[in-house]
Amino acid sequence: MKKVVIVSSSPRKNGNSEILAFEAAKGAKDAGNEVEILLLRDKTINFCRGCLACQKMLKCVIKDDMAEMIEKVRNADTVIFATPIYYYEMSGQLKTFLDRCNPIYPQVYAFRDVYLLSSSAEEGQNAAERAVSGLKGWIECFEKAKFAGAFNAGGVTAPNDVLKNAEMLKAAYDMGRNI
Repeated sequence: MKKVVIVSSSPRKNGNSEILAFEAAKGAKDAGNEVEILLLRDKTINFCRGCLACQKMLKCVIKDDMAEMIEKVRNADTVIFATPIYYYEMSGQLKTFLDRCNPIYPQVYAFRDVYLLSSSAEEGQNAAERAVSGLKGWIECFEKAKFAGAFNAGGVTAPNDVLKNAEMLKAAYDMGRNI
């Protein structure tokens, strides 16, 4: 059994990427894993100040909702990030979250496999390639972590569009199931 943390950065409740996150969670649970979903839209997350105090203190000096979430990511075996694609890149919410995970860098951490689920108006997997590249850059900072896969649900714009496509839902479910 793996400890799986899914970080959903959709600002919309029931947004397409959030729906994909919940499908991946179903798959991971059905495979017998312990799963927790973090909804960033419900959290207060401030920007990183670049003070690097976290490198010495092993925690961030900013008092918001990140401390608890950092620990959950640090202690997970697998992390799945879910994001809408904005202008061919991950959402600002997810980028801010990744920046704020800086206290993990000098610590012992559990996560090995990192996945990306995304949704975009543009069709095809290339619509998310810059988001994948950005996430891979983050992963490179963690010696034991590896990029384990990505799926982009392209051609979805309105809330709940992804619900009309069984193949997209299955791809997200299968990602969770096969971790």
